[in-house]
Order: sequence, then structure tokens, then C-alpha cells
Amino acid sequence: MKKVIHKANTRGHSQNEWLDSYHTFSFDEYFDSDRINFGALRVLNDDKIGPGEGFQTHPHKNMEIVTIPLKGHLQHGDSKKNSRIITVGEIQTMSAGTGIFHSEMNASPVEPVELLQIWVMPRERNTRPVYQDFNISELERPNELAVIVSPDGSTPASLLQDAWFSIGKVEAGKKLGYHMHQSHAGVYVFLIEGEIVVEGEVMKRRDGIGIYETNSFELETLKDSHILLIEVPM
Repeated sequence: MKKVIHKANTRGHSQNEWLDSYHTFSFDEYFDSDRINFGALRVLNDDKIGPGEGFQTHPHKNMEIVTIPLKGHLQHGDSKKNSRIITVGEIQTMSAGTGIFHSEMNASPVEPVELLQIWVMPRERNTRPVYQDFNISELERPNELAVIVSPDGSTPASLLQDAWFSIGKVEAGKKLGYHMHQSHAGVYVFLIEGEIVVEGEVMKRRDGIGIYETNSFELETLKDSHILLIEVPM
């Protein structure tokens, strides 16, 4: 088993009048040659957007993008005429493929919106651009990790990559095992809230740990925790 650990306070950080963003991997003006990606996982941004503000229309190409709201309401619009507002308990996926223009705005004029923006490199390039959103609240169960993204049709959401996303809120004092879905894969564990131990490593709020060259691992919750796991090819 091999591990790579990214403590919350080592992430890149950018801030302007309306955006407060932390970058687990190199992004925009933040660059670290040791933190380009974890396998096919390219971007994990922890964003807070001010009221009525957001990312104006801009392009993407050949990237799988997953957005997970943590607080507030996010307004999506794109060049394929999709227009939706998503909130906690929902996610959106976008296969940029040959190219798509989109905007992501805070739908509230008074409250901030907080979200995780995650990019995964696709298995194939120049595919047809697709946007979708999903209600994941029906999949979530207390003290379990719900699989919310998969490549095999077992979940509503899928990506054009052999990637599995699992998320859950787990009470303190629980032990959970994780088994890889495929060989030559790794899992990036991102702790949204709480405190856990992953294979002997204590992880706190917004810490991340990548685990690979193993078939399984175990985590234990020291406090009530909100946990995201992203399995990707290495």
C-alpha cells in the first residue's frame, strides 16, 4: 500500500471579492509539481461563492466535471440550453467532450454557496458534451458510504471514466472497510467534516489522503464525519 497525504493547510488558496477557493491540486495560479493529479483525478476545489456572484460563462473541453453543493443553491447554465438550480442532496455531472460553455452562479442574493468542484480526466476524448444532475439524497443512509457515481450503470450518475464516487455521514466510533472496484486503481479520501483515521493516518476537516497499490483499506471515525471517496484509475 502507498499513501499520499494532503493536509488542509497545505492546499493552494485564491481569493477575490466574491470567491474563496482552496485547491487540493494545481489549478489556475496555484502550481505545485508534486500535486498535479492523483491518477485520473485532476482537480478538487473547495469553493465558497458570494451572494449573487459566480463563474460567468466560460469553456471546457475533454474533462469530466462533478459538482457537489455543500451549502446554498447553485445556478447552472450552458450552451446546450440546460438551466438548473441544485442544492445540498444533489450533484451535477458534465462531460465537456468536444467543448461546452457553462456558467455556475450563486442563485441567492443574500447567502453564500459552498461546493466541491471535481475534475476527472476522461477515458476517451472528443465525445458529445452532456450535462446531467441527480438527487443523491435517496441513496444516502446513516453510517454508510453511498456510491453516487459509477461507470457501470449501478448508480444514476456516471462519468466517461472508470471512476466511483462514494459519500456519507458517519457517526463517531464507526469502522468502515473499502474494497477497490478495479485493479490499478487508487482512492482519494477527502474529509469534508469531522475526524477519521485512515490506515493509521489521522485526518481532520478538509484533509485528503490518496491510497493505492492495495485492494482494500479501513477507516475509523473519531468524530461525526462527512466523507467523500473518489476511486480512479492510476
